[in-house]
Amino acid sequence: MADTPDQVVQSFISLLVARDIESAATMVSADFEYDNVPMGKAFGPQGLRDTLIGFFGMCTGIDWEIIRQTSTGSAQHGTVLNEREDRFEIHGRWVTLPVAGIFEIRDGLITLWRDYFDKATLLDAMTPPA
Repeated sequence: MADTPDQVVQSFISLLVARDIESAATMVSADFEYDNVPMGKAFGPQGLRDTLIGFFGMCTGIDWEIIRQTSTGSAQHGTVLNEREDRFEIHGRWVTLPVAGIFEIRDGLITLWRDYFDKATLLDAMTPPA
């Protein structure tokens, strides 16, 4: 188990980059809220699965880089803020999506994951080239 909020989030992101959505889903609470601010919310481990399986299925490559990260508290009760570059290979091209993320952690589990990003950049990446 991770000792710090930073470690919880880094482990979670590592699982996502590895496309291990099932293991990532074990790191979120039953009342987990996943809020892609410009896109909408999903709830619980199944909401995480449903959202990411569909999107990751479009991707032939995934690479997320944490640019900056800060946290407060502990793995028992903490908050993490990070700035990331989420890179996705979709339709044969790599797209970089600048993201600001917030994670809240309780009892070693992620209870909130909220990401802020430009919706138009993501939708453009998801649109097949002409």
